[in-house]
Amino acid sequence: QVRLQESGPGLVKPSQTLSLTCTVSGESITTNNNAWSWFRQPPGKGLEWMADIHYSGNTFYNPSLKSRTDLSRDTSKNQFTLQLRSVTPEDTAVYYCAKGWNWSYNYWGQGTQVTVSS
Repeated sequence: QVRLQESGPGLVKPSQTLSLTCTVSGESITTNNNAWSWFRQPPGKGLEWMADIHYSGNTFYNPSLKSRTDLSRDTSKNQFTLQLRSVTPEDTAVYYCAKGWNWSYNYWGQGTQVTVSS
């Protein structure tokens, strides 16, 4: 069974870079035809897709966030990491990592609350 676990800071100051890591167990993140993704849900709002990194290492970003988003991976640790630069209070949300393919996401982490505040 695939399991995903988010980790990172719960509180980030405005203008800083948010770094969140998803640790995957049960399946290699390099297995063919998988996408490993980040979503977020601000309070009172819907789920927003942020970025994918495919099994090949290719990355894809939501255009609204692309300019300040980076996605990377460490295959030796079976982890992938989201970096979101220049954060503001509007980036406060629950952040989720997920596994899917062809825009179907079948496995999700539990989510981690991130608050941007000074």
